[in-house]
Amino acid sequence: MNLFDLTGKTAIVTGGSTGLGAGMSLGLAEAGADIVLVDHNERTHIASAINKLGRKTLSLTGDLTDLVFVQKVVDDAIGYFGKIDILVNNAGIIRRTPAIDYSEKDWDDVMNLNSKSLFFLSQAVAQDMMKRGYGKIINIASILTFTGGLTVPSYSASKGAVGQITKALANEWASKGICVNAIVPGYMETNNTKPLREDPKRFQEISDRIPTGRWGKPDDLKGAVIFLASNASDYVNGHLLAVDGGWMVR
Repeated sequence: MNLFDLTGKTAIVTGGSTGLGAGMSLGLAEAGADIVLVDHNERTHIASAINKLGRKTLSLTGDLTDLVFVQKVVDDAIGYFGKIDILVNNAGIIRRTPAIDYSEKDWDDVMNLNSKSLFFLSQAVAQDMMKRGYGKIINIASILTFTGGLTVPSYSASKGAVGQITKALANEWASKGICVNAIVPGYMETNNTKPLREDPKRFQEISDRIPTGRWGKPDDLKGAVIFLASNASDYVNGHLLAVDGGWMVR
C-alpha cells in the first residue's frame, strides 16, 4: 500500500470545501497529504475534518479568474508548506440556458473559470514542480468532455477544453517528471446537478442509462484522485479516467 501513501505531500484542491472537491480533499488527507483548500467563499467544515485526521490545512479564499489571485495561491502554498506536490483543478461553474438564448457573460464566466484559470494555475504550479522534477496535476473533466449535453453549451465547451489541456500539458511536461491526468465524473449528486435531480423526467432518463443504477457521490472520487496523486500512477500521463458508473460505455 506504500504506492498510495501521500504522507509528506502537499495538495492544492480548488473548490476543495464543497461537493466533489470536498470528497477529494478528504480522500487525499486520509491518504496522508496536507491540503491547501481554495474556494470562492469561506467555508471551514472540511478544513476542520482534515485537521481532525492529523493533517495540516491552509484555506485561501478568492476569485480564480483573477490571475493575480492564481499566483497568490501558489506563493502562499509554497510559503506555508515549502512545496507543491499535487494540484487538483476542481473549481467550476455551470449555467443552464438554451443555446439560442445564451449570453456572452454566461459564456465568458464559465470558460474563464473552468478552463482558463485551470490552465494558468497549472502553469504556475508546474514552475515549482519542475524545480524538483516531480508533480501530479489532476484536472476534473466531465462526461460532457465527450458529449454535448443539453442547455449547457459553455460548460460542454469548457470541459472539452479541459480534456485537451490535459493532453497538451502531458505532452510537454511528462519529461519534466510531471504527470497530468484528468478524472471524468459521471452524473454526481452535487449542487451543480440539483436542477436535473429535481426534474422528474430528466432525472429518470439519466438514471435509467447508468449501469450501476445510481448517481455518484463525492466519496466515489476518493480512490481515483488518490491513485492519480500517488506513485501508483507514475507511468500514467495524459489519461482521462472515467468515474461514471458505466455511463460512457452504455
